[in-house]
Amino acid sequence: MPRMNLEGSSSIVTGGASGIGEASARQLAAAGSRVVVADLNEERGQAVASDLGGLFVKCDVSSTEDADAAVAAASEMGPLRALVNSAGIGFAGRTIDRNNVPMDLDRFSFVLKVNLIGTFNMLSRSAAAMAQTEPVDDDGSRGAIVNMASAAAFDGQIGQCAYSASKGGVVGMTLPIARDLSAVGVRVNTIAPGLIDTPIYGEGEASEAFKTHLGQSVLFPKRLGTGEELAFAVMECITNPYLNAETIRLDGGIRMPPK
Repeated sequence: MPRMNLEGSSSIVTGGASGIGEASARQLAAAGSRVVVADLNEERGQAVASDLGGLFVKCDVSSTEDADAAVAAASEMGPLRALVNSAGIGFAGRTIDRNNVPMDLDRFSFVLKVNLIGTFNMLSRSAAAMAQTEPVDDDGSRGAIVNMASAAAFDGQIGQCAYSASKGGVVGMTLPIARDLSAVGVRVNTIAPGLIDTPIYGEGEASEAFKTHLGQSVLFPKRLGTGEELAFAVMECITNPYLNAETIRLDGGIRMPPK
């Protein structure tokens, strides 16, 4: 069975305006898919979408209306075959602080709303559209979904309780959703990145020195990963017809210490 052919298809990348999402959007476009860049950053999102010949849709991933708008925009450009769920937020905060004050529950809830509920929201709305397309092969394949978790799902550090819970939830729902969607020929996989060089680390000399220091804790190669390297794995999950229900750590072998 050959790789899934994305020529003439459409795809959605949440968080597609920068970092892992942008790199994934670029590789999807190179494979012949028309990409919807779904992001809150209008200026950067418009620029990336224009560069790729795709469309930008301003999207809060936890909104069903925004998710439906992204799906509708993609479906107008071609059958929806791929969703990459790379939108997410980070938040550092301890369960109780140094003064023994518990974390504001709203902050914990917000991280779960974006990272976990947002992922499921985009996934379920996209899967419904994929289910209505014609199969692309004799297996009955209709599409593929890639979620973004984190190494923090497995070895979260001090202060990562909310983030780790949200990403652990993404890992935990991968298999049951893949089982759900097997009936309509949609595969679901999750990638758990380690330390990736994205705009989150800022720019400049101090930023580069910090990233070099961080890279020393990676097993091999001793550096941060790149968005492009993450996107290689995203494309494998989408185009390899037999890759399903899997969570792949892409982290250079790092195991995060407590802090």
